[in-house]
Amino acid sequence: MRIEDEIKQQQFKNEYQKAYINLMLTSSRLQVQQAALFKPFGLTLPQFNILRILRGQYPKPATISLLIERMMDKTSNASRIVDRLEAKELVTRKQCPNDRRTVDVLITEKALALLKKMDGCEGGRETGIANLTDSEARELNRILDKIRT
Repeated sequence: MRIEDEIKQQQFKNEYQKAYINLMLTSSRLQVQQAALFKPFGLTLPQFNILRILRGQYPKPATISLLIERMMDKTSNASRIVDRLEAKELVTRKQCPNDRRTVDVLITEKALALLKKMDGCEGGRETGIANLTDSEARELNRILDKIRT
């Protein structure tokens, strides 16, 4: 559906404003779709993001600073998310032997098994992004990378 029809606005200041609003609306819709896919697994998007990072680090632990650095949503509170994941027995925490001020976070086997079940949910296969061809997805990635630089 065209952005004009979606938000009931026929005119924009310019194509840049239209593209920005279109990008923000699309991002919001994709997040809602992704959250709905994660809900049956009892995870939020930020929790999933932290588990994904920890799986990439496995079997090495990660520090909270590393998680913050690599998270997609920089406004998320990584410490609080780790608290919730620890309560669900998806991560463990222990003091770093080399630096007593640092806490190491490690993904559990339970979380690795959960992520394995969830592997089909990630990557947009169940969202509107699946409407793109491989070539269109490559072009979109190129354009999004250009926007972020």
